[in-house]
Amino acid sequence: MLGSKGGGGPSGRGRTVRGWETHGAFDRPGQTRNRVSACAHMRSALPVASVLKHPVSPGTTVLQALSPFREAARLARMTSLPGRSPTRRPCLYGGQVYAVTMTSPGGPEVLEWREVDDPAGPGPGEVAIDVVATAVNRADLLQRQGFYAPPPGASDILGLECSGRVAALGPGVEGWAVGDEVCALLSGGGYSTRVVVPAGQVLPVPAGVDLVTAGGLPEVTSTVYSTVFQRAALADGETFLVHGGASGIGTFAIQAVRALRPKAFIATTAGTPDKLARCRELGADLAISYRDDDFVARVKDATGGRGADVILDNMGAKYLARNVDALAPDGRLVVIGLQGGVKAELNLSALLVKRASVHAMSLRHRPAEQKAAIVAGVRAEVWPAFTAGSIRPVIDRVLPLPEAAEAHRVVDSLGHVGKVLLRVP
Repeated sequence: MLGSKGGGGPSGRGRTVRGWETHGAFDRPGQTRNRVSACAHMRSALPVASVLKHPVSPGTTVLQALSPFREAARLARMTSLPGRSPTRRPCLYGGQVYAVTMTSPGGPEVLEWREVDDPAGPGPGEVAIDVVATAVNRADLLQRQGFYAPPPGASDILGLECSGRVAALGPGVEGWAVGDEVCALLSGGGYSTRVVVPAGQVLPVPAGVDLVTAGGLPEVTSTVYSTVFQRAALADGETFLVHGGASGIGTFAIQAVRALRPKAFIATTAGTPDKLARCRELGADLAISYRDDDFVARVKDATGGRGADVILDNMGAKYLARNVDALAPDGRLVVIGLQGGVKAELNLSALLVKRASVHAMSLRHRPAEQKAAIVAGVRAEVWPAFTAGSIRPVIDRVLPLPEAAEAHRVVDSLGHVGKVLLRVP
């Protein structure tokens, strides 16, 4: 098959096939040089036999040569229009970019679907992506309410992750080609039909995961990898407690720890019998009702009084004292959410006695270099678990992107299990 220009990207492109090379214009032995620039960046392969049977004259695209065939019609919908650069795909919606924007801070009703400016770029080291799907994260709800501003220079459009197809490459970007199916970690802008992101924050879609589902992977995988496996350095055989086990973070964290630290003891909290059962199905050894049980007592009882070596917490102030109490000697508490408030009293004596530590971590405001290092680790250590089937995305539902307000209501109600996705219509 013919690959796409880009030289050895993650899809295995940039190969020579029976005398044809993937460089936008191809040579057939004994023939004049034939242009196929209209499909040189395509992810979908063009049958070599079709090209060999229908040589074209200089300046004629393969799409023109194959116009009698149904394949040509399919390719025409996906490639650049005549006269456009083969390194940039035209925008969807007839050249316009649309996004979910906010009329003002407030409830879900402030979200509206409208046309916006095409994001500038891509600049050096950046990739433009035509978005296919994104996901709703708790940070999106906070930003909508006016409590969580984007980092300086980031888009003020909601959305911290996306999946889609590469639309354009900035200078110096290697390893990707226009048309590649990817997902990406964003600082903002995911609720749009096009985004621009540093190349270091772009990932290939894992084998066995469809493109829409991949829109809910970058934020959760990067968060859990950078906290549980990097900062807290959970070791195999240790005890891990994650709060909110039925959330997007929780459902992934349970599976990731089971896959990457198979001897770990995994405990989690959730609010309903159905959610507790789902957590057990995903690999939790101990599922605790935060409505009916004392998670500190349950964890200590399950560990012979020792406690948890690593706790991943989304509650903040409300759980701080109890989390410290639940820590084992040399335990590590990592706070990634503030659903239970921002201020609480911390008993330093309890930490000193246990030689324990508390870490508060945010992913969105990290420098691009740190995000790139996290994404590289995710690709190297986590992506193979998706390929092996030991981690499977947990998706509660998929809604059209213009219905983001309804998606926010679902997440706000805590009635979901796993991720809520938004798909570009």
